[in-house]
Amino acid sequence: MTGADRLFARCRKGAGRFLAVVTMIAAAALPHGAWADQIDPPGRATEQVVEVQNSFDDLFGTELRGPRKYASPLGQQLAAVANAAQGRIGVAAMDLTTGRMVDVLGDQRFPMASTSKIAIAATFLEGVDKGKWSLSSEFPLMVPVASRPFSSAVAPVRPGEYMTAQRLIELMITRSNNYATDALLKVVGGPKAVNAWIERAGVDDWHIDRDIATLVRDDGAIDPARVVDKRDSATPKAMVTLLAGIYQGKWLSPSSRKVLLGAMSRCITGKRRIPAGLPAGVQVSHKTGSLNNTSSDVGIIETPDGRVFAIAIYVTGQGGRPGREARIASIARTIYNGYLSEGPTRTASR
Repeated sequence: MTGADRLFARCRKGAGRFLAVVTMIAAAALPHGAWADQIDPPGRATEQVVEVQNSFDDLFGTELRGPRKYASPLGQQLAAVANAAQGRIGVAAMDLTTGRMVDVLGDQRFPMASTSKIAIAATFLEGVDKGKWSLSSEFPLMVPVASRPFSSAVAPVRPGEYMTAQRLIELMITRSNNYATDALLKVVGGPKAVNAWIERAGVDDWHIDRDIATLVRDDGAIDPARVVDKRDSATPKAMVTLLAGIYQGKWLSPSSRKVLLGAMSRCITGKRRIPAGLPAGVQVSHKTGSLNNTSSDVGIIETPDGRVFAIAIYVTGQGGRPGREARIASIARTIYNGYLSEGPTRTASR
């Protein structure tokens, strides 16, 4: 039997599996309860996705889930440290001095986790620039109320302590505080409003679907090392485009840009991630993300000689969080050294 015959046979056998997966995705886009009596539980749906993907891998190998081959020395080095043998790894970086981008699986979707908070903050700051609210405006923290996973379309929350918007941004970026994030997410109009800001900014392949309370409550049903789930996800290239635009002042006023990048420069999470791979004297303004079997770090790197790099690293698997963090640090170091070896040509654009 030829490869084509084997593929045709498996496609016929797996038609039901694909339909189940499509049904699950369609159900997620409908109002809660519309499909409640028609779809399999999340666990079974996940098993079906894995079965389909494993069948594909049996025929064609896993090349599409691992980095392609590169001709440049930096590309080759990056592909080596971002090997997907222990879980999918997505990387993108741009030298804002030269405009050169390098990536590994840069067009593949990865769970953003808390790295999405950069765009949530930017959406709020656009409202500040337009006079809708101010940094001194006060809003309540959104505190989760205990509920079972998947028991509701949106996890229940209650109002907590009131804080200024300035304080909420500081908490959500520097400490990745989820209550503060959901506070500002509610103010701007929820995920739909953030996606609208992303669309206005011209960033593709970036989308959030849930608030943080729901995202965290329902985490764990899908293994990102094996399955590509487009909900609350972005490609590494999309995140680098977002980071570069924020640094270059494309969408926010100088004062709002300063607020966001300033908070990112004071980030205290992820000390074993991007910062761990860089030498002393390098300024890192970043935001981390962590969910089931995935760790990430994205941000802006500023070198002592004035060069600037935007970088996004998404790592799954690797045997656990320590392994993922070590891989992030190694990738950051490879990118930093690779770009420096090319030498500066001009001051980074702003």
